[in-house]
Amino acid sequence: MNMTLGNSLENGIDALKFKDIEFVQLRYTDVVGRFLAKYIVSDTGDASEQLQNGTALDGSSVMGFSKINESDLLLIPDRSTLRLMPLPNYKVATVIADVYEGFGNGRLVRDPRYVTQVLEEHLRGQGLMCQTGPEVECFVFEDILFDDKGGVEIQSSERTGKYPIRRKHGYDAPPFQDSLLELRFEVAKILKNNYSIKVTNLNHEVASSGQIEINFMHSTITKAADNVQIYKDVVRSLAKKYSKIANFMPKPIFDENNPRSSESDNGSGMHVSVSLWSGESNIFYDPDDHYAELSQIGRYFIGGLLKHAYSLTALVAPTVNSYHRLVPGFEAPVYAAWSRGNRSAILRVPVNDKNSRKSKRIEFRAPDPSANPYLAFSATAAAGLDGIREKIDPGDPVNQDIYKMSDSARRALGIKTLPRTLQDSIDALKNDKGFLKPYFSNELIDTYVELKCEEITFATGPKERQFMLYYDI
Repeated sequence: MNMTLGNSLENGIDALKFKDIEFVQLRYTDVVGRFLAKYIVSDTGDASEQLQNGTALDGSSVMGFSKINESDLLLIPDRSTLRLMPLPNYKVATVIADVYEGFGNGRLVRDPRYVTQVLEEHLRGQGLMCQTGPEVECFVFEDILFDDKGGVEIQSSERTGKYPIRRKHGYDAPPFQDSLLELRFEVAKILKNNYSIKVTNLNHEVASSGQIEINFMHSTITKAADNVQIYKDVVRSLAKKYSKIANFMPKPIFDENNPRSSESDNGSGMHVSVSLWSGESNIFYDPDDHYAELSQIGRYFIGGLLKHAYSLTALVAPTVNSYHRLVPGFEAPVYAAWSRGNRSAILRVPVNDKNSRKSKRIEFRAPDPSANPYLAFSATAAAGLDGIREKIDPGDPVNQDIYKMSDSARRALGIKTLPRTLQDSIDALKNDKGFLKPYFSNELIDTYVELKCEEITFATGPKERQFMLYYDI
């Protein structure tokens, strides 16, 4: 990398790391959540200018960005995200870019990353900061095969090999059954060494077909969303290296005619933990609350999430496949209720630790890894902030196993069921989007709804259609 190009990118980061860079990768996210990439050869004469002033992007070719008659956009790197890619044969710098309209017309309001930045700026104006911690689950399969009748066959050594894992018994599988141990270790090493993402734990999940979960440190909304995109990218790349396929569909192993049949297994979630801070003070923490050490502000936040749960689902469980996951019997949340330490409710206040100001948080269990993290995390915070602003009472917590309660018992407690289909949740979003308006533009919401309606039309039919639509989400 020549010095001019180095100065245009490194911005205080050790310049020696970026010496002799051959290529620069610019990453950005489309409206539905795909993490796209554009490349620049670093020794061309205009590379420095492109990185400083923006790289041209055809917005009409990106899902949800712009129409063909207004397609000239710019990618401008966020220098704080500059890293070196873990490639042995080439020296490549990678950076996440913000999307701008062409001709000096400012940010593209349909850029998902812009939504998180607007929300964080709003919080800063109130002296607040939102900490977000996603827990991203996924499957790693040997192969996915399609037949000429629209059928799908998933191959997994952990399901059919010499040491198979029993159905729904994969959680913390011992090493002799855990075929993905070294892959998880390598993911954690790359995230730490190449992307400065600190992994906290990495385990085998409940499903019996190669399901993993890797968690990283909580961070700001934008950074947490960046981290999810990078994490998914690293897992996919390493799976390819090991001749496997990483799959982030919410429910890849399912019987479309009978969701509770033995042909189904646990799905993949993306539980999102949230806490709200004022300086060094976690304003969700109240040591005098004997139930969960949760403050009244924290309860209002929960109230907002429960009030907007139906419309939120369209953004946090945003695929047709998501609703194969949201069924009873597989630890997926189905009922709009809150509690402490109760995984049958969509909102849980963890109580592993007592008298812990730092760890007090609210866990939202409805999101799944098919969600666009920028939109999902922003919508979650927006609903909670609306609850605080309007002082929405969440009602009493539900401490029973909601799955085992009768319908009449749930009705008596006012517990509602989440939408059963993507169409139901999209309809709810159309009627309940005011809480998003301070952060989401009308253009973005309308575009998102339009894209999802197109998805619903295509994904109705054989299981193969869902895999073809969502295998790379």
